[in-house]
Amino acid sequence: MMKALKRLILITALILIIVPAVSVAYTVNSMAINPSSGALTPGTTVDISFTVQEPSGQTTTNDLVMYTALKSPQWSYIINVNGNPTSPATSGSPTVDVSGFLLTYKSTDDVTVAVTLSGTVPTVTQTSNQTLIQIYEVDSNGNQVATPYTQTVLVVNPSDVTTAIANANSQLSQLKTDIDEKTALGIDTSAAQAQYNTAQSQISQAQSLPSTQYSDALNDLTTATSTIANGETLLDKAWAESEIATAQAPVNNVDTLIAYFQGNSSTANDPRLATVITEREIAVSYISAASDFVTSGNYASARSKAEQAYTEGNQSYNDALTFQAAVEATWNPLAGLGSVGSLFSSSVLFIIVGVIAVVLIIVGIIIYRKRSRWDELG
Repeated sequence: MMKALKRLILITALILIIVPAVSVAYTVNSMAINPSSGALTPGTTVDISFTVQEPSGQTTTNDLVMYTALKSPQWSYIINVNGNPTSPATSGSPTVDVSGFLLTYKSTDDVTVAVTLSGTVPTVTQTSNQTLIQIYEVDSNGNQVATPYTQTVLVVNPSDVTTAIANANSQLSQLKTDIDEKTALGIDTSAAQAQYNTAQSQISQAQSLPSTQYSDALNDLTTATSTIANGETLLDKAWAESEIATAQAPVNNVDTLIAYFQGNSSTANDPRLATVITEREIAVSYISAASDFVTSGNYASARSKAEQAYTEGNQSYNDALTFQAAVEATWNPLAGLGSVGSLFSSSVLFIIVGVIAVVLIIVGIIIYRKRSRWDELG
């Protein structure tokens, strides 16, 4: 048993001697990037400086790899050991590999790498994030160790900004056309107009920003697009509400006639009135459904139901007018002649009134003369 234990300890010791210590991750300090914020346009010069702190207590150090997507990069780095700099090294390649051999010192030494980088922002076919600096380690087999340290920047394709503004203006123009069309139909477009005014201001603000503030411009344009969409929605809602109001008009008209019929004992229980009321109730149910669709935001269905309500309500009103004409015909024999009958009826009434007036005048004259004669006779 003791022999087996000694053998295990010996094997473990040999493994520790043969296998190098696993590297502890480096740290990046004092990262400075100029320009320090905002999106960049192609051709802009970028200056970067930073320090890489190598882990202490190492007997073997991995290679330090640094990469940039900047064009025409100019690297310069100095290895400092306990504050004492070595000779500077330079490179003009996108990728710089600092050998682990150059970074390997006594485990008690403090090893840092001071790096400066200068380059220009590359041209991009579309606005996208580009790598300013990426730092990572690779082991002796070329395998990447741990997660890279990465700094990116949004690089703007100027044509993307122009396109985004053009698209927003196109949508704004369409909203204006839609507003004008609905205004001509007598629809209340004030809510949509307010959204139009807001979106127009947001687009103007985006257009006034320099390319370095592309992100802000993009945010303004995104907000403007959302505002335009909201304007179209409000316009659609106003249209649906207008259709419902139009459908309500014949219902209101027929309600007046129904109340008139129900107030007369001769027509209150007439089967024709029942038909009018049934049609009116159907129209009201369609209006109710249309209102529910407006509440749920389904404005196309709301307009469809409002159109059905208008058709049914108009039918009810027309039937009520026909019923009214039939009832009045029983009171006025000439009513059946339509407008002509009404004209004759009015003429006859005028003549009757005129005759009565003449008779009253003649009687008055006769009475007056008799009284005058009596007065003369004393």
